[in-house]
Amino acid sequence: MPAPVILDWPLPYETRLEARPASAVDLVVIHCTELPDLAAARSYGEKVLYADGTGNSGHYYIDRDGNVYRFVAGTRVAHHTRGYNPRSIGIELVNTGRYPDWLDSRRQAMTEPYTAAQIASLRALLGRLRNEYPDLRLIAGHEDLDTAEVAASDDAARRVHRKRDPGPLFPWAEVLADSGLERLKP
Repeated sequence: MPAPVILDWPLPYETRLEARPASAVDLVVIHCTELPDLAAARSYGEKVLYADGTGNSGHYYIDRDGNVYRFVAGTRVAHHTRGYNPRSIGIELVNTGRYPDWLDSRRQAMTEPYTAAQIASLRALLGRLRNEYPDLRLIAGHEDLDTAEVAASDDAARRVHRKRDPGPLFPWAEVLADSGLERLKP
């Protein structure tokens, strides 16, 4: 699979994120943006949420047309998955997910399929990352690692998963084929 063209689009606070050696990375976490488009994901990623002047973001974003954007260098610790950031690279696929009612118990279905272009680009990116990060051997979905439940926004007596991405329509078998990565499910 040919290496993908990566369009660098660093977040304004990228250099404030903690640096790490490539050898620290052994895990890729797959996400979906749960937003309508790349522009909304970028806007969210640019929001400063922490006292150190940084926010939440993945490292790579793959748009529906297959274009790959790097928001954060892999040698920086991005904030994308609680408890796993120092050892992982976050890859976000543009997909509406549960948007705009993320925590509404009546709207937990994720019905937008991932595009063939996104999956092809993801597979190519994973191949490239395996070359760049010699200790990379694991892959997980955000939903595998963040299993917390919270009160539903429509009914506090009901509980919903805080994170469900990449969700039931993500083609794990296709992505894992020939990836050399093992799925981590703690």
